[in-house]
Amino acid sequence: MDTHAVDPALLAQGPLPAYRARVAARDLAPDSCQELAAERLQDLWTKLRGYDPSPRPVPNSGGSGMFGRLMRRKPVEEAGADRRNGLYLVGEVGRGKSMLMDLFFAAAQVKRKRRIHFHRFMQDAHKRIFAWKRDNPKGADPIPPLADTIAAEAALLCFDEFQVNDIADAMILGRLFQALFERSVVVVATSNTLPDNLFKGQPGRDAFLPFIALLKQNLDVLVMEAGRDYRRERLRGMPTWYVPADARAERALDAAFAELTGHEAVRSETLLVMGRRLLVPIAAAGVARFDFQALCATALGPGDYLALATHFHALVLDGIPRLSPANFDEARRFIILIDALYDHRVKLVASADARPDQLYERGEGAKMFERTASRLEEMQSQEYLALPHLT
Repeated sequence: MDTHAVDPALLAQGPLPAYRARVAARDLAPDSCQELAAERLQDLWTKLRGYDPSPRPVPNSGGSGMFGRLMRRKPVEEAGADRRNGLYLVGEVGRGKSMLMDLFFAAAQVKRKRRIHFHRFMQDAHKRIFAWKRDNPKGADPIPPLADTIAAEAALLCFDEFQVNDIADAMILGRLFQALFERSVVVVATSNTLPDNLFKGQPGRDAFLPFIALLKQNLDVLVMEAGRDYRRERLRGMPTWYVPADARAERALDAAFAELTGHEAVRSETLLVMGRRLLVPIAAAGVARFDFQALCATALGPGDYLALATHFHALVLDGIPRLSPANFDEARRFIILIDALYDHRVKLVASADARPDQLYERGEGAKMFERTASRLEEMQSQEYLALPHLT
């Protein structure tokens, strides 16, 4: 969301007035769950006005890091009974969680603040731990100095798409967040997953349970009930398959990507796949964009496509060529990609040299492609586009 379009005078009053102004202007439809979330964010915004705790090292003492004790502007008695360190907004894709958090972040009167995708935050944390261990080879604990650095950079951390799928992340989260809370860091996060369901079904989850308890102890969890899915509504009536894959189609995909992302700023992301890094060069608001050659003419496999399908709710794909025995390796990868997208109900907007049933018409492999062509046709239907993304 472009928060620059919001009246600065309204942002100066907090996220709730800014949200209500957007509803009044019909930029947003009235939504009771969004209104409640905006009210909770307004409460936190009020508590944080001028919040600037001293970024100093804290001993690893096992303290509770309670919110009221950390507020330098108010004594504990005035801070009230809510002693938590932030807010965890959870709900299905398309409920407006990121939009609300962006309003809060833009309005927050906190000098040191950072808004970052959670996956990128964890990648940065691992890089810093690696560098610290390289420079300090005697086996000292890297978590306290890492927390010191993060707390010095930001007293308010806003995480988008809080999700834990990697065992390397799970191993350090509990101690890292305990240290951040002890250092007065306030956290606001959006997620599609309830805290109790984080890392569910993964090996080693029992050791992860204390982190879940820590989140629930320190963050107020607000569930945004299922309602209008604004992301899926953007797809209603939108063409999703453009033929041929020419300059006109490219412009159409540019417009589709902007619409699906709500015109959010584009960034790159890196996914960890079985210890390897998969670069997503163009991404925003849960939507990825790739060229066909980058996805299907390089050495990617089922694990890579599964990571994309679970991480992104929509994929914009440029330049699908005609397929044949001459480029069978690309065709095989494309089949695997479509299977992963279909199984996880990822929405596909693409340009191609032909309609799905004409992409692979003859030669060895054509019969195998019939199922993929059928899925590609189904993925353009309004029924499929209305389905929720499966992570």
